[in-house]
Amino acid sequence: MTQNKEGGERIQKVLAQAGVASRRHAEQLIIEGRVRVNGVRISELGCKVSIEDHIEVDGKPIKRSEKLHYYLLNKPVGVITSAHDPQGRPTVIDYMKGVPVRVYPVGRLDYDTSGALVLTNDGELAHRLMHPSYGVEKTYRVWVRSPVSLNALELLRRGVLLEDGNTAPAIVERLSGVSQTSGKSKENNLEVLEVTIHEGRNRQVRRMFAAVGYPVVKLERIRFGSLSQGYSLPTGAYRALTKEEIKELRSKVGL
Repeated sequence: MTQNKEGGERIQKVLAQAGVASRRHAEQLIIEGRVRVNGVRISELGCKVSIEDHIEVDGKPIKRSEKLHYYLLNKPVGVITSAHDPQGRPTVIDYMKGVPVRVYPVGRLDYDTSGALVLTNDGELAHRLMHPSYGVEKTYRVWVRSPVSLNALELLRRGVLLEDGNTAPAIVERLSGVSQTSGKSKENNLEVLEVTIHEGRNRQVRRMFAAVGYPVVKLERIRFGSLSQGYSLPTGAYRALTKEEIKELRSKVGL
């Protein structure tokens, strides 16, 4: 292990770059004593390693020269945003058949929320995309019952008081038309809105609408940063990001 502060990289960053886990999860692996360097169990987050060091997680060596992969999945409802579910429910990884490496979801979409989800083995990018300081925008299409009042719209736009504090201001727009994909549905009295936020709190959009008196009936993320799954990507399908898309994502978070 490298002792010189000028050499080597922090172990959690190396684990993230190798696609083992996000940097935050990598830190937890270290704290739990599941990481060994040159056969020695480590528990210090500040530990630095060099290219010559042999790193194992749960007894398995990591591959540090793995090629980085980036994908966009149109996540279905009823799927867990995780690499594994103890209850045996389907996960987003089940939909990534044919991907040659282990990839991990960037952030989470609720079990009952569909839409755009990025998966990658680029741990550093994943860490930054999820960190609130980088302000990566996410846009959701939201279905609610009955027209939303002007007062509720203003509250959503200014910020809503939740149990974990006020939300940041959001961009909230009504959609025009009368179909299930835009506007108000006359058949079942649903109104559809688009909401853009840059925070990543647990079930945030659902909690925001519930707080102003309009529980969400259906929720779909239609855009993550500059990426839109569009309706050309069928539910449950994925595609590789283009070089331009990867470059734009990395540029957004200073990489």
